Amino acid sequence: MKKRGRLIVVLAVLLLGTAGWGFLIHRTVNQLAIYALPKKMQGFFFTNKDSLVYNAPRPDQRRNVDPTEGNKHFLDFEYYGADATTALPHSWNAAIAKYNADTLRKYGTLPYVVLETQRKLTDAMRRKDRDSIIFYATDLGHYIGDAHVPLHTSMNYDGQLTGQRGIHDLWETSVPEAELTNFTIRSRHKAKYLKSPEDAIWDILKHTHSLLPAMFAAETEVSRSFTDTARKYRWEFRWGKNRRFYSKEFAIAFNKALKGSINAQMILSANALADFWYTAWVDAGKPDLNSLIAKPYRKKDFKNERKAYRKGQLIQKGLLISNNFRTRD
Repeated sequence: MKKRGRLIVVLAVLLLGTAGWGFLIHRTVNQLAIYALPKKMQGFFFTNKDSLVYNAPRPDQRRNVDPTEGNKHFLDFEYYGADATTALPHSWNAAIAKYNADTLRKYGTLPYVVLETQRKLTDAMRRKDRDSIIFYATDLGHYIGDAHVPLHTSMNYDGQLTGQRGIHDLWETSVPEAELTNFTIRSRHKAKYLKSPEDAIWDILKHTHSLLPAMFAAETEVSRSFTDTARKYRWEFRWGKNRRFYSKEFAIAFNKALKGSINAQMILSANALADFWYTAWVDAGKPDLNSLIAKPYRKKDFKNERKAYRKGQLIQKGLLISNNFRTRD
C-alpha cells in the first residue's frame, strides 16, 4: 500500500471543513459521552463541554505540523493476516518485540495510542491537573471515534483497491453531513468500568473491521441505481482543481442501504468514550473533580440536556453543539 495515497485522503478530510467524521461526528461523540457519566464526573465534564466538543478534531489538525501523528489514526488489519486481533500483541512492548516499531507505525498504531492516551488521562486525573484532563479526554474521544470507522481499519481505506475511490469521504463526510438531522441520536447508556481497556479497544476494532464487507457491498448495490454519473457524483473546486465526490442523493441512498450502521457507530463511539473516561477516573482513585470546576455548574442544565438526549431531542432543542457549529465555523 502506498502511504502517499493515504496522506491525500487525510488532507481531504482536513480540508473539508466542518463536514465529516473528523469534525461533525467527532464533536458529536465527545458531547454525547458526557451524558453517560456518573454524578461525580458530570459537573467537571459538563462545564468544560465547549472545549471538549470544539477541540475534538485537534488530533487531525495536528497532522499538518506533526509528522508522527498520521499513523495514530488507523490500523491496517489486512497486513497482519486473517485476524489482526490475534496476530498482533495487544500491548505496545510485546508488539515491538514481535514486529519492529517502523512496521507498526507504517501500518497504524491506533489501539496503542488509545491506551497511551488513556494512561495519560488517568495520570492527569490522579494529579488533578485540570488542563491536562481536558486535553487528554478530548484527544481520547477522537481516537476512540476513529476506532469506530471501518475505513480506518483497512488497507483499502478509500476503496482504491475495489474501484470505489471516494468511499472514505462518502462514509465519513457526505452521509453525516446529509443525514445527521435524521440520525437517531439517543442512548440511555451509563458509563461502566473497563476491567481491561486493552481488551476493550481491540474488541471495538474487531467489530469495526467486520463492517467493511457490508459497506463495500452497499456502495456496489446503490451504484446499480446510479448509472448516470451526473447523479452519482458531484464536482467541487477544491485544492486548486475540480474534484469528484459522491452526490448527496447517493449518500442518502447509501446510508439507507447500510441500515443505520453509521448512526450506530456514532452512538457506540460515545458510549465507549464514556466508559474509557470513567475507567480513567476510577483508576486514578476517583479524585474530586468538582474541586477543579472553574465556572458555575448548573445541574439543572445538565439534567435537561441529558433528558433531551435520552429522548432523541438534542437537535430539535438546539442543544447539539456540532450541528450548531455547521453554520458558524
